[in-house]
Amino acid sequence: MSDEQWFFCLKHHTVEGPDGCRAADRLGPYPDRETAARALEIAKERTEAADKADEEWRERGSTR
Repeated sequence: MSDEQWFFCLKHHTVEGPDGCRAADRLGPYPDRETAARALEIAKERTEAADKADEEWRERGSTR
């Protein structure tokens, strides 16, 4: 397993290594280039899952 880390730059929409843009402008780290390239898709999936969990939590709270 490699110790390399990859990031997705939100400013340039590119995959970059640790010496890329500033941390505030990127997502990661990811274990490989391919995963970093999917960063926006991964973020969307995680946001949708969190939104669903929040909705379920609110629904449970309203029945008590």
